[in-house]
Amino acid sequence: MCKNSGVIEIDSKEYPLALREALKNLVASQGSKKLYYKGNWDESIFKNCLAVVGSRHLTFYGRKSTEQLVTQAAAVGITIVSGFMYGGDEAAHSATVKCGGRTIAVMPCGIDVIHPPQHKKLYQEILENNGLIISEYEGDFLPQQWSYVQRDRIVAGLSKAVLVTEAALNSGSLITAGYAKKYGRKIFALPGQITSELSRGTLKLIKEGAEPVSEAEDIIKYFKILVNPVKKIAKAEVGKESTLEEKIVAQLRREAMKADDIARLFAVPVAQIGTTLSLMQLKGIIINNSGKYYVN
Repeated sequence: MCKNSGVIEIDSKEYPLALREALKNLVASQGSKKLYYKGNWDESIFKNCLAVVGSRHLTFYGRKSTEQLVTQAAAVGITIVSGFMYGGDEAAHSATVKCGGRTIAVMPCGIDVIHPPQHKKLYQEILENNGLIISEYEGDFLPQQWSYVQRDRIVAGLSKAVLVTEAALNSGSLITAGYAKKYGRKIFALPGQITSELSRGTLKLIKEGAEPVSEAEDIIKYFKILVNPVKKIAKAEVGKESTLEEKIVAQLRREAMKADDIARLFAVPVAQIGTTLSLMQLKGIIINNSGKYYVN
């Protein structure tokens, strides 16, 4: 077990086997002879890796879904791998450290560079939670346009499966998915609205054979990890009339809505709905984003 920082040669027994196997058929210029790292290099972190990638301009739906799927996957011991950029990468890393899971950040720059610099706190949190920061590049090498693509093949190569949450048709996330396909990895894609630009890439992947994911269990089953059944929120007793809060939660699980639309749906004065929604927010049951309410 190696600690703190260092470099792992491709011929070393500590070099991730899945990555070595993925890269062995690439031309020499694409191979990764060394991996520089910071953190606790423990072989167990590479056992069950899931790459999670998504748009840098993640929507609220994309972030919410990423946080939900990643939190549950990381909680059962799956290592989350991503590229440390804005949007989908950041959401995946952040959700993992918040639930105490382990995550690997693959950098497009030298190991001593925090890029983007706004993620300095996240960088430290990854290390504090027994995660890893890794790169093919040493020192203060600055990211180049081509180094992002090089990084994507490492993200895919480390992982048993790749989850694409949101992606436009020209998204870098599809490059990662392309490497995953080349390596024979499983590809999961989050279905989205057909009217959204950021769903076109994931819907394309689904058409091409990616498995649509609607809950973390879809992913956990693939990794063959046995977990105790998750207790569902108790439903109202048979014969008991649902409270207004229960009705609102049930409706918002189907579709996010504005306060006046909720009031019309349940034939309740807007003032009463407003009070109820405010109390539900204080309890942490729902959240408001751009005037619409969502289940938290």
